[in-house]
Amino acid sequence: MFQKTNYSGDLAARYNLLAKQLDALLEGEKDIVSNLSNASALLNQFLDTINWCGFYLLKNNELLLGPFQGLPACMHIPIGKGVCGTSAQLKETLVVEDVHAFPGHIACDSASQSEIVVPIIIDDLLYGVLDIDSPVKGRFSKEDQIGLEQFVAVLTKHIHA
Repeated sequence: MFQKTNYSGDLAARYNLLAKQLDALLEGEKDIVSNLSNASALLNQFLDTINWCGFYLLKNNELLLGPFQGLPACMHIPIGKGVCGTSAQLKETLVVEDVHAFPGHIACDSASQSEIVVPIIIDDLLYGVLDIDSPVKGRFSKEDQIGLEQFVAVLTKHIHA
């Protein structure tokens, strides 16, 4: 149904199509686990050269592992720690070209070299983060950031807190 992109052509157009696919996929479904599971599966099929993608959700003032695609992952991340916790604290997207150079990086998978984390904000409150790792340094571009922020914006329409 969904094919991994080879990044030929217009990346922005591919992300627009991805956002439309996500919106259609989640239409009418209210269960958060189902929606986040399908969202991570869709991303895993769309993105190449990644080794993990999924969600951490804010619970008891920390990030708790949610639906994902990839190897087993860290289950609890304190706010302000690592790339995910820092993104959550700042409520802004972080693109890290080399995770080993990021102060306090939490290594869940030693193969990860770069990372992008997009916060999920609903009604000005942190809900969680989208986390994507790659075994390639410098994997994530400005176009990826814009496209993934668009993806999260569509996703928030389907999250019923």
